[in-house]
Amino acid sequence: MRILLSGGTGMIGSALQRVAEREGHETGLLVRREPRAPREWRWDASTGRAPAEAIEWADAVVNLSGASIGRVPWTRGYRHELVRSRMEATRALVSAIENAQEPPSVMISGSAVGFYGDRPGELLDETSGAGHGFLAHLCRRWEAEAREAAETTRVVTIRTGLVLADGGALAPLMLATRFGLGARMGPGTQVWPWIGLADEVGGILHAITHEEVSGPVNLVAPARSTSEDVTRALAEAMDRPHLLALPSWLLRLPLGPAADEVLLLSQHIAPGALLGSGYEFAMTDLDATISALLRGEER
Repeated sequence: MRILLSGGTGMIGSALQRVAEREGHETGLLVRREPRAPREWRWDASTGRAPAEAIEWADAVVNLSGASIGRVPWTRGYRHELVRSRMEATRALVSAIENAQEPPSVMISGSAVGFYGDRPGELLDETSGAGHGFLAHLCRRWEAEAREAAETTRVVTIRTGLVLADGGALAPLMLATRFGLGARMGPGTQVWPWIGLADEVGGILHAITHEEVSGPVNLVAPARSTSEDVTRALAEAMDRPHLLALPSWLLRLPLGPAADEVLLLSQHIAPGALLGSGYEFAMTDLDATISALLRGEER
């Protein structure tokens, strides 16, 4: 298939491009600089327009655009940027798909497990309703924007958890652990939904190639791990201590609302759509996934 990526130069997009081409697909990129390759198209989402020739070329569009959630603190201005960057990119792609002479057969649009909010004690799947808080509000708007294309093409919204990879949201925890500062985050009992990079990419490609998959898809491993499980496994794999405990109030001082919406919330989430459509996870054990990451094998 011909797969067009927006936001394709980040950690997930780069890995997706590499694996897709290895599996025989063609990939193209929407970029914000001058094109450097035949299948690159320059665009500016703020104009509300995506290159028509790129959309006509594609069999599948994967929308990963958006300012980084990991950048803190979330000032009022940066919260606006988190919303604006996602809405503009998604709206432009939806408009281009709706106006295409031959629209792509599927649009995969980013979202996050932040959709569910803080839900301790619940088992959540794709049928569960949205939670409360800034990220839940952001994800609801993001997914609603993508669904506007559903009359023209199949739409899948991918709700991604903590991606265990060398980069992204895990990077600050890895850096702190490397310097002997591995720590429990808040109570440590909150459930963190995670996924290995191989399954993040594999899940996206599965959604592209399986026509029965549509609507929201949880990209999380079928495992239940607490935040302390994750930070302790990281410390053990790196042969570093895990002796510190950072209370919730201390995390809120530098991080503000991001502490409650990223580190302190609890979400036990099942990947119902992936399992129900026959996807087989490559990484289901937390310790083995982190060990593979540190050996450079997660890619």
